[in-house]
Amino acid sequence: MDRIPISKQGFEKISQELEDLKAQRPAIIQAIAEARAEGDLSENAGYDAARERQGMLEARITYINSHMPLFDVLDLDALSGERAIFGATVVVEDIDTEERRTFTLLGPDDADHKKGSISVLSPMGKAILGKEEGDEVIVDAPRGRIEYEIVSVEFRGSAGLK
Repeated sequence: MDRIPISKQGFEKISQELEDLKAQRPAIIQAIAEARAEGDLSENAGYDAARERQGMLEARITYINSHMPLFDVLDLDALSGERAIFGATVVVEDIDTEERRTFTLLGPDDADHKKGSISVLSPMGKAILGKEEGDEVIVDAPRGRIEYEIVSVEFRGSAGLK
């Protein structure tokens, strides 16, 4: 697998999440032990819930642990240029509707659409990667093909993260 880009802030956040998840293990093990002590496991909802929680926790820990060596940690404050690359804040305009959207390009593990960032691996991210102001791109979206013009590309550094 290739390297996975992630901001320093995103790496710190996912590292903290890993620590928090590992700290939850003893409580889940205790909940399973207590539920087991109640007897018949075939109809024990507490046991089933604790085992399910343990499974989700362990899956997330495994996911993070498997990705940690692949992360390419990038300092957003050190990035600049005129092309849309990781860390760039890009304004695009839908050519048909003239609707503008602004977002920051980040890696898949620290992008958060609700906070105004998208993954460089998303359809939009892939379409605009390497482009510059004035370029037109076509994005295959669920509603069909959408044509955008890149209005601006700038680098706000870590201040651009919300």
